[in-house]
Amino acid sequence: MGGWKKLLCTHNQLRIDLTLACGQSFRWKETRPGEWRSVLAGNVFTLSQTDSHLLYKVHTPVSVAEEVAQQEAADTHKRAFGDSTDSIPRKKSKRQKKIFTDSLVATDCNPENDCDKHEEDDSSFGSILQDYFQLDIDVEQLYQQWSQADSNFKNVSPKFVGIRMLRQDPVENLFSFICSSNNNISRISGMVERMCTCYGRKLLDLDGVSYYAFPAIDTLAQDGVVEQLRALGFGYRAKFISETARWILKNRSTEWLVSLRTVPYEEAKAELRKLMGVGAKVADCVCLMSLDKTGAIPVDTHVWQIAARDYMPHLQKVKSVNDKVYREIGDFFRSLFGEYAGWAHSVLFSADLKKFEEKKSK
Repeated sequence: MGGWKKLLCTHNQLRIDLTLACGQSFRWKETRPGEWRSVLAGNVFTLSQTDSHLLYKVHTPVSVAEEVAQQEAADTHKRAFGDSTDSIPRKKSKRQKKIFTDSLVATDCNPENDCDKHEEDDSSFGSILQDYFQLDIDVEQLYQQWSQADSNFKNVSPKFVGIRMLRQDPVENLFSFICSSNNNISRISGMVERMCTCYGRKLLDLDGVSYYAFPAIDTLAQDGVVEQLRALGFGYRAKFISETARWILKNRSTEWLVSLRTVPYEEAKAELRKLMGVGAKVADCVCLMSLDKTGAIPVDTHVWQIAARDYMPHLQKVKSVNDKVYREIGDFFRSLFGEYAGWAHSVLFSADLKKFEEKKSK
């Protein structure tokens, strides 16, 4: 897939510079001003955006690229000669279910030169992004609701529009956040990349950079993983990663994590907390960022400080976040913001990050 494609999506609905850099996912890198790149669904995506559209390129591993090219050839033949495609073997890809809505039509375009001609994209790359960014959820309307409910949100949010929760792969989400214990975004990103390079399947080289898939659970459960990850700078987290992978294979299955999307929030969180290295905060991160639990509120020191400063002044006397305080903060935000409280909390969290400080003055 050589050229840029686009999805109709305004800045008020999505800001990739905020959403991809606020600590939800750790593999997106800004490769040049306004362009972001990462591995997603077995391919390498490059993203950019205009005021009205999300722009994307997809760089596919050779085997996938051949399959897509074959499908495009079959479609061209069908348009020219009708339904008979006997002369071109047609291999139907699982990727090619069309789930675009009328407002999310993918079209060819150029990031510098917007296009007027709309041609529907028969591949599912656009639908992968639609699912990943959860573009069926009207976040602009949610901002309005949250602003009506909370004057602080109303004051903070105008310079932080378009922040939305990603719908990540639960395996990548879980093991990435196991790395987050007593850590910062930059160091977590480095750990995740080293883990992918060491244990993930190589996909392709692009602009001098090698891209790897996230490791499979059974790979992280192999002998020697603890020692190797410790050598890569993971410290005590190395054992958490190895033991969690082994526990899942022994007691559940590789499909277990994604199956938690179908159970209630409290049940999913309790299941996750059975894993080594997964406390309340990491469990809530996974619930919110990959398991569709929109009311999950991950409470770390940063969120505690926001709550004490702007909402719950009595917490200023609390010296640490124990289970009672953790639950109190989560319940407060759920009561204030409603069903999508986890999304609203992420806006407040992002607006308070030092890395976004300059955006407040613009």
